[in-house]
Amino acid sequence: MSDQTEDHASGRRQPPQIPPDMKDFNRKLISEFRSNGGQLSGPMAGRSLLLLTTTGARSGEARTTVLGYGRQGDRYIVIASNNGAPAHPAWYQNLLADPSAIVEVGPEKFGVKARTAAPRERDDLAAAVPYLAQQQGLTSREIPIVVLEPKRS
Repeated sequence: MSDQTEDHASGRRQPPQIPPDMKDFNRKLISEFRSNGGQLSGPMAGRSLLLLTTTGARSGEARTTVLGYGRQGDRYIVIASNNGAPAHPAWYQNLLADPSAIVEVGPEKFGVKARTAAPRERDDLAAAVPYLAQQQGLTSREIPIVVLEPKRS
């Protein structure tokens, strides 16, 4: 997860605590998201989250992950931060192998084509994900900015 929470004492946005079992946390979040048309409760209420379903690069199986996002026009902008880990997240590797994916935002579900932002686009797109700088501070690798463009029917 790459979103921010508000520190009520200072009024500033703080990174959320990383749960000890991220896979279990995400499974529960995905279930709640789908059961409630994208509405979440508790500390996750009101966040800009989407579900991204990719095809596993090795397994060929559908893999769903929860991501914070920003918007630029009709495009969704996400970052492959992996919470500052030294390696890119699996979902990003999956998109490199097959850029077609499914996005769920609120009650909507649609196909997208993913691409990594070109160096000349980074500054402009980074404005859509204000937590990029905080996440970038956690790792020495350049965090990819990923553009998810809805497929036209």
